[in-house]
Amino acid sequence: MQVILIPGLWLGGESWHDVVPTIDDAGFDAVPLTLPSSPEAQLADWIAAVVARIDAAGEPVVLVGHSGGGNVAWGAADARPDGVSRVIFVDTVPVPDGADISAFPVVDGVVPFPGWEAFDAPDIADLDAGMRQRLAATAVPVPASVPTDPLHLHDRRRYRIPVTVLSGGADAEELDTQLSAWPSYHDEWRAITDREVSRVGSGHWPQFSQPRLLGALIVRAIER
Repeated sequence: MQVILIPGLWLGGESWHDVVPTIDDAGFDAVPLTLPSSPEAQLADWIAAVVARIDAAGEPVVLVGHSGGGNVAWGAADARPDGVSRVIFVDTVPVPDGADISAFPVVDGVVPFPGWEAFDAPDIADLDAGMRQRLAATAVPVPASVPTDPLHLHDRRRYRIPVTVLSGGADAEELDTQLSAWPSYHDEWRAITDREVSRVGSGHWPQFSQPRLLGALIVRAIER
């Protein structure tokens, strides 16, 4: 079974490098994606790139989306509900129809990496100075339309796809409380018939700070 790994904003397929071996060693086929970086690319183009991989697989796949990549994963699952056996969100949640994930300034048609000061301290606490420097140096500007385009969802069969949230710091009760502040997000989450939350005990980027643990949690969710 293919496990399609969708990076978050400013990241490419190489961001999953240290997670892949754990998934492959469990007998699955990890497929890290790098999504279009042209400034003209739109959210629909990122979703289409994932849908193309689903169609090429020939059997149901698992989608794993980190952060802003979760938006893409949920859009692809909605487009191919019969082709996805599980969606795993890494420190993010399913986005409801019509929502966007815009949170950072657009500069000259792209969203550049905003610097570590833009993130809450718990999000980056387990990234040492060297790792932060390396990640900032390799960050790829995101096409402006990707986070600012609203996500359009059409197929309620997405709610029958099992969903796992691998949350950096929140457990299931805490996540539900957080989502209750955003009713449309809470409604989307509650509509999923098979949903679970596993706490990673990490910041926002466990693929760098705790890659083996993240890989093991992905495998456990698939084998659930």
